[in-house]
Amino acid sequence: MSSVRHQIGLDVGALEARDTEDVVVGKEIIRHRLSSRVIHWLVADFFLLCAATGLPVFSPVFGWLGSLFGGLAVCRVVHPLAGLAFFASAAVMFRHWSQEMEMTAQERGWVGPKLLEYLRDEANHDQIGKYNGGQKVFFYTAALAALGFLGSGVVLWFPLTFPGVLRQIAILLHNLTFIAFFTSIVFHVYLATIAEPGTFNAMTRGTVSKAWARIHHPKWYRELTGSGK
Repeated sequence: MSSVRHQIGLDVGALEARDTEDVVVGKEIIRHRLSSRVIHWLVADFFLLCAATGLPVFSPVFGWLGSLFGGLAVCRVVHPLAGLAFFASAAVMFRHWSQEMEMTAQERGWVGPKLLEYLRDEANHDQIGKYNGGQKVFFYTAALAALGFLGSGVVLWFPLTFPGVLRQIAILLHNLTFIAFFTSIVFHVYLATIAEPGTFNAMTRGTVSKAWARIHHPKWYRELTGSGK
């Protein structure tokens, strides 16, 4: 009977997560409403499409990816269009989360010199709200990457319109932006899955457990539950 009640609670949490967030439902907390999750996955999916169509153009080593889309000619058409879609979705993401991602003075003090502590999960002190400093760093990284891809991508899309020096700079910027952003995504996925079990659920069902919130985001947990611990 208890397992049935627990499952009902999970279903109610997932149902309410369509329209609301920051709400406690039984043993769960609704962390992301449906619109937030859709925006997140649009950014992720368009970036993957950009990578899958751009890498075959970048190097013959990734030619097998091009065959999935019908060849390099198709990739050259799809890639810039996917890039525009990625930038647009990233812009919507920035607008959607910009207020919540403002860094506090305390976060600005430890994110730079202590970012590795965050990656080792040593910086989860009692003042971490809904988003910690590391997550905010990744948020701004994504925004800067979108700008870098757009600026360099326009030059590469219309190469004859720009001087040769600018084209060379654009190629370098495009490649470096991809390497930096792809590396940050690897860490992002690792932290959301292996390093912090239960995190990925927030972007699928929209909910996390109270225990997860208490451990990883104690200030946010206290604000929602009214608990002193």
